Amino acid sequence: MLLTISTTREPATDLGYLLHKHPDRVQRFPRAFGVAHVFYPEATDQRCTAALLLEVDPVRLARTRGKTTPDFSLGQYVNDRPYAASSLLSTAMAEVFRTARAGRCDARPELAQAAIPLEIVLPALPCRGGPALARRLFEPMGWDVTADPVPLDPAFPEWGDSRYVTLTLTGELRLADALNHLYVLLPVLDDAKHYWIAEDEVDKLIRAGEGWLAAHPDLTLITRRFLNRRTALTRAAFARLAEVGDDEEETLEPPAEEEVRIPLNTLRRDAVVATIAELQARSVIDLGCGSGQLVSALLDQGVPKITGVDVSAHTLMIAARRLRLDRMGSRTRERVDLFQGSITYTDARFAGYDAAVLMEVVEHLDPPRLPAMERVVFGTAKPAYVLVTTPNAEYNPRYENLTGLRHPDHRFEWTRAEFRDWAASVAGRYGYQVEFRPVGDDDPEVGSPTQMAVFAKEPQA
Repeated sequence: MLLTISTTREPATDLGYLLHKHPDRVQRFPRAFGVAHVFYPEATDQRCTAALLLEVDPVRLARTRGKTTPDFSLGQYVNDRPYAASSLLSTAMAEVFRTARAGRCDARPELAQAAIPLEIVLPALPCRGGPALARRLFEPMGWDVTADPVPLDPAFPEWGDSRYVTLTLTGELRLADALNHLYVLLPVLDDAKHYWIAEDEVDKLIRAGEGWLAAHPDLTLITRRFLNRRTALTRAAFARLAEVGDDEEETLEPPAEEEVRIPLNTLRRDAVVATIAELQARSVIDLGCGSGQLVSALLDQGVPKITGVDVSAHTLMIAARRLRLDRMGSRTRERVDLFQGSITYTDARFAGYDAAVLMEVVEHLDPPRLPAMERVVFGTAKPAYVLVTTPNAEYNPRYENLTGLRHPDHRFEWTRAEFRDWAASVAGRYGYQVEFRPVGDDDPEVGSPTQMAVFAKEPQA
């Protein structure tokens, strides 16, 4: 099975730095199910192409015993696994390009964080849903998608098309994002995995889906297929995605005796919106706006001026699409602004708002960067009110299958006492008063899953 990745960003051979694979070498990587080869069919300053060729060992496939795997019984001997892109290719790509998937490149750090022109080609991809599904899954992330169906037999066109497509993706994205899209969506399109699905599969999905999965319109289909429709794991994934994102949490049909629960991210957003209304704030800046759910909710509530800020240009693009900025009437459009920025650097555009919101943001900062954020938000921007929500670490044992922090990008998670100490210290240094409110079910033993601090600027003497 074959995957090619091309770029025309000059010098195009910098692709070798990003992938950590030298264009002048053919490299071989033994895997448990075969051998992966990385080579460069072309490598010039104008265009560079890296190819990942996976040779699958059919003998090892024949020894697969799981009845739920795609090569069980007769399928051990007659199958498409050595030729068609699948979870085998996805796993090999994840291992061979591990550093690139993480977005790390010491030689070209600025390039690793930049969107570059990419073309990705998969000559044979199983696609249970046809070309339309391939477009549905990849286009929301900014890809231009060409999915050409492969005929069952070109000599007999009346037989129709097979379930395979030749997939070509073109667009300007970070290479790390592109590789993570492929890692998740290749087995989703195939709707099969070659290995046993364990509990750590939820963590793999959350890590690879960071920044795009929670906002994807086909979140439910992607999550269920990636986790092989394991109900317990799918429930855990939806809960985790609701915890780390600001989008609607998907729900499975509950047993008759279970009460349908409102997702935590919905409760959190509603709590912030209600507090903004209570404070009668007429201008709000959402620092770390993600895909724009809070911005949309505040628009619906009639707040006259709302601004969304995020460090990720790709996330802002998703927010603009979700808010349909290009289709807004002129009066509504005048109320909304989105721009790229970082809360750890002074920015004059942050000033002049009645309220600033940091909803599930502070825990993504390295602790040494917290003082910089405090100076920027409380010391320089100085809004009349600041709303901060963050996970309550004491509540984590209530989450099934959760080990460690709620999200791999969280740098820390505070207990209730730690959050109160931090908030009281900030309020004292910058002239604010602060009160605390629970968000979500307030467990008598461990408190609420999310904690919120509402800072109010003290009147000048």
